[in-house]
Amino acid sequence: MRVTHYALLALLVGSGISQAAAQNTALNDRIAKLSAQQEAQVVAWRRDIHEHPELGNEEKRTAALVAAQLKKLGLEVQTGVARTGVVAVLRGGKPGPVVALRADMDALPVTESVNIPFASKARTMYNGQEVGVMHACGHDTHVAMLLGAAEVLSQVKKDLPGTVKFIFQPAEEGSLPGVEGGAKLMVKEGALENPKVDAIFGVHINAQTEVGTLKYRPGGEMASSDVFNIKVKGKSAHGAYPWLAVDPVVTAAQIIMGLQTIVSRQTELTQDAAVLTVGMVHGGVRNNIIPEQVELTGTIRTLDKDMQQKIWAAIRRTATNIAESAGATAEVEITNYAPVTFNDLRLTEQMAPSLRRVAGPEKVVVQKAVTGAEDFAFFQEKVPGLFVFVGGMPKGKNPAETAPHHTAGFFIDESGLTLGVKTLATLAADYLSAAKK
Repeated sequence: MRVTHYALLALLVGSGISQAAAQNTALNDRIAKLSAQQEAQVVAWRRDIHEHPELGNEEKRTAALVAAQLKKLGLEVQTGVARTGVVAVLRGGKPGPVVALRADMDALPVTESVNIPFASKARTMYNGQEVGVMHACGHDTHVAMLLGAAEVLSQVKKDLPGTVKFIFQPAEEGSLPGVEGGAKLMVKEGALENPKVDAIFGVHINAQTEVGTLKYRPGGEMASSDVFNIKVKGKSAHGAYPWLAVDPVVTAAQIIMGLQTIVSRQTELTQDAAVLTVGMVHGGVRNNIIPEQVELTGTIRTLDKDMQQKIWAAIRRTATNIAESAGATAEVEITNYAPVTFNDLRLTEQMAPSLRRVAGPEKVVVQKAVTGAEDFAFFQEKVPGLFVFVGGMPKGKNPAETAPHHTAGFFIDESGLTLGVKTLATLAADYLSAAKK
């Protein structure tokens, strides 16, 4: 027996359920059905974008694809936001608040090693080196899922009590040095205004989470991310006569070792996690020349503002004092890339039932904090936001044996994309419906 949505609505109302609740149930059912119908198209978009990756602030082809699809839906589309970003507005059939959905578009300087028909063969110059370009963090899936959600919500817009804003963001992974970009620039250029956004949702695919699963954490979910740069300056000399030098190589090595004690011995880890990593060491041009300068660059991850400031101070103190003890100097520069990704407590509590309904209660996990970072946090600084992880690991695989994000072997099971589409569309619809009540 086939029951129409209107018949279902009548049955629910007749059984004592309020008309508003019945209407919301019917809308959720339609969203689930439409999301499933979008699967093939979402996969096709994902593969196209994956095969043609673009680095931050260079997402021109991706942005053009996005804008074209949104215009087909009759949405109000703005391009060139924060250089290559796209913002579109869908106005529902009834008055109400404004909710935003966000996806990031940029790829990474990684050479793909996965043997798939749509693997990236793109190459570029990055930091003076020729490298491959790959969607090694799943942003291709984010774009495809949000396009799918736009398709779904466009088909139910007459039942939406409010407005949905779709934000396709460039440069989440950061811009080249000295170039502003990403969510921070989108906020500055008004992506959350006209119409003014009341709440924002985002999802991130996860290669270590099984397909069909959603994960989230109330409060601090992902760490703040800071970049530190230390210039160790000494005195150059012939490598055969080190006593004539003030060796910045040895001094830099001592500073690296000293930095390791900041987290292990100077940070109260029972309070929250913290990470300090030196990722680059640059210095010298020849085996028998002691250089004048060595440069260290790394990242800091914290989940607490006070802890962040204490670690900053400890880095400056450690580097400066070790350099001074060797007769060298150390110049320390620390810049913030992203704040803590903080899921608004009230909004998270409100939307948790939607997540359980979308995936099933047994497939929704409240996870521990993650020391990765997300510039989605800049949107959350302005309006309440919720950021959710969507499973992208094939069923039955061991997470420890899957390639992590930002690596050449990164792989996503595309059967998980429909859940992402349904999650985005349902969060938007449920938020608008709840606000109306």
